Amino acid sequence: MPAEVAEATTEEGFKRGLGLFDSVMVVVGIMVGSGIFIVSAEMSRQIGSSGWLLVAWAITGVLTVAGALSYGELAAMLPHAGGMYVYLREAFSPLWGFLYGWTLWTVIQTGSIAAVAIAFARFSGVLFPSVSETNYLVAPHDLGGHYAFSLSTAQLLAIVVIVFLTAANALGLKYGKIIQNVFTVAKLGGLGALIVLGLTVCANHAAISANFAHPWAVRGAAPLAAGLSATTAFGLFIAVCISQTGSLFSADSWHDITFVAAEVKNPHRNLPLALLIGTVTVIVLYLFCNVGYLASLPLSSIQAAPSDRVGTAVLQTIFPHLGPALMAAAIMVSTFGTVNALTLAGARACYAIAQDRLFFPSAGRLNRAGVPAWGLAIQGLWAALLVLPRTINPLTHAYGNLYSNLLDYVISAALFFYILTIAGLFRLRRTRPDAHRPYRAWGYPWLPGLYIAGASVILVALFAYRAGTTWPGVIIVAAGVPVYFVLRRALRAG
Repeated sequence: MPAEVAEATTEEGFKRGLGLFDSVMVVVGIMVGSGIFIVSAEMSRQIGSSGWLLVAWAITGVLTVAGALSYGELAAMLPHAGGMYVYLREAFSPLWGFLYGWTLWTVIQTGSIAAVAIAFARFSGVLFPSVSETNYLVAPHDLGGHYAFSLSTAQLLAIVVIVFLTAANALGLKYGKIIQNVFTVAKLGGLGALIVLGLTVCANHAAISANFAHPWAVRGAAPLAAGLSATTAFGLFIAVCISQTGSLFSADSWHDITFVAAEVKNPHRNLPLALLIGTVTVIVLYLFCNVGYLASLPLSSIQAAPSDRVGTAVLQTIFPHLGPALMAAAIMVSTFGTVNALTLAGARACYAIAQDRLFFPSAGRLNRAGVPAWGLAIQGLWAALLVLPRTINPLTHAYGNLYSNLLDYVISAALFFYILTIAGLFRLRRTRPDAHRPYRAWGYPWLPGLYIAGASVILVALFAYRAGTTWPGVIIVAAGVPVYFVLRRALRAG
């Protein structure tokens, strides 16, 4: 068979069905969810300054693009299903690859699918009031003081979305691709419309004057810790670092396109390009979106936005009654596309781990459509189960979501794995100097080094000032160590 035909049809049993446009749509679609419409409220409370809010988003942009350019070399060098799992395995050891895969499957990918599906359901409730987290089909059942499980109409809708998109992707790559392209184009249109409205129709002199007359003045900043706030130079530095948990992870998962590398046409060219084009596009839109917020609302209004829904608050300035519904519809489109992208990509990581006999064996098999249907099913089942458990606030007795806590816990762990993966770029340059590298990371070693340094500073700040949600992430990762050795022993015995 001619090489070009093999390249177009199969590698590891997969069909190469994603062109450059499709790959960019995966990157953009997985990055843009509901975060950009919400997280600026919390960031503005932490930072307390319109100018430094934009700086925080700019830092996110620099780190994200630097990371994408660095990953481009690894993706072009190792264009196989599994992405970061493969890079960590090849650069360091199978243990490090497994620990990432363990954390990805147990919390990061499946927890993200659950969280974004619930976000879809919550905003559906704006249009359809019967969809609510307090409209119970199964009332909360206490599991012992701090935890419960329930089934509300919002939880049910989230599960239906997960099941539907899992089934659609199991039919073949072309179905997942069509859904992804349609919803990503739609969400880009919605985000673009919000930006245009924020900078034109919604813009007002009072907000512009309040935010840009003295952009570096800190006001309304919430305490970060006892005796520490953004009103001091050190406090401002810590505030910007901590705020990255909102902005960095609103722009997260850009690397998921590498999970489906075995299905990308001409991966040596298209993977680095998709990472670059996708991340730059999203970061530019995010920066303009925040400028639109600041042109439309005084910082105090952004800080006090109801339920942190800044995008809704902007639209309400010109559509007092329709604003919430318009924003809800836009976020429903955005989150639906994000769940699809997370579903499509995550199962390929499960496939790669299963190929190394460190996951359910069925997840390492492809169906007749050339996709890991069992991997999709296992991932979808766990994500759906994560929708059901609830947390109980001991003071207010209000119900939260367990996956939300788990995602908070692994934010630092995910950042650590990003740092380790880019460190793997340096290691592979040293241990495999003659390996074929169709693309070499632009700005090496300075740009990858910048990412490692910047992300490490943020990680240290999180450990120092957000220990309650940082150390549990270490425990989740560490829990994978005995699992790995048990599986390895079983592998030798088999």
